Amino acid sequence: MSQPYLSVRGIHKTFGSFTALNNIHIDILKNEFICLLGPSGCGKTTLLRIVAGLETPTEGSITVGGKDITQLPPSKRNFGMVFQSYALFPNLTAYQNVAYGLQGKKLSKREIDEKVREALALVDLEHARNQYPAQLSGGQQQRIALARAIVLSPDFLLLDEPLSALDAKVREKLRTEIRELQEKLGITTIMVTHDQEEALTMADRIVVMKNAEVMQIGSPQEVYEQPSSPFVADFIGAINFFNNNNGAGVRVDGGQPLAVRPEHIRLASQGSINGIPAIVKHIEFRGPFYRVTLQMVPWESQLVTVDVSAHVTHQLKLAKNTAVTLELPEEKFISFPNEALVSV
Repeated sequence: MSQPYLSVRGIHKTFGSFTALNNIHIDILKNEFICLLGPSGCGKTTLLRIVAGLETPTEGSITVGGKDITQLPPSKRNFGMVFQSYALFPNLTAYQNVAYGLQGKKLSKREIDEKVREALALVDLEHARNQYPAQLSGGQQQRIALARAIVLSPDFLLLDEPLSALDAKVREKLRTEIRELQEKLGITTIMVTHDQEEALTMADRIVVMKNAEVMQIGSPQEVYEQPSSPFVADFIGAINFFNNNNGAGVRVDGGQPLAVRPEHIRLASQGSINGIPAIVKHIEFRGPFYRVTLQMVPWESQLVTVDVSAHVTHQLKLAKNTAVTLELPEEKFISFPNEALVSV
């Protein structure tokens, strides 16, 4: 790995007897887009606030560009921050909101105007410069908040669940725009999210957190295809778990749990020679595919989730209580040495 630009080293944070962060180590490259992903209460927002200087770590250090900033106040860290709630001034226009952070920077009115217009152009909102936040949609307000953050030419950008207050269609569009803008500006970015789809589609690398600790760091493909634990496998996408004796005779030495993604299981009509007989218990329409829950006949307590294309669903005439055969591809099984399913 290249020399890190932003380093989080041995960060601990306690609030009384409660441990919010436990020995966090993350090295982030220049221009990299990192997502902190995990369930509520895992410590991801606390970590972001420590990087911003809004919280002080109990132990550990933060360095940016080789400079220790652990004790610097937020005003001395040169970062931009975008919040879930937009945090725009309702009595200021879009232009004035973006210009606000430039006041007192010893810039001329012309320089401020140039910077603000450039930032508004980057988020494609030049036409809304004279509108107030109440006159803008949620997506437009968040883009103004983003323009306000980048107009300061920050060393790094912090995004605290910036899309969670938006509806699904706007969220999908804006995540593409944010990623394109980040790549265009080449700015090192850390984003907090609990949304796995956001992390998978936006991040260069994902930091998966649980109970104040880092569980895995890797590219979206790595954490999805090679999860380090049952927790990561279960948190990133849908997955089926089997104990060491269930699953078409697949057994791994040591008896560790096995898992397979729903899209890797194949279905055939009843009577397929190599498969396992199963009964459809539930079928859910997901647009381009159906998510089908099956009960494996040899092991009645074992339910399996399978993603089936609309074409195959209609071809097999799948419906509740339909008898089918499923095939579990051994080459797609994920194993977790020294792990137990109770940790899921």
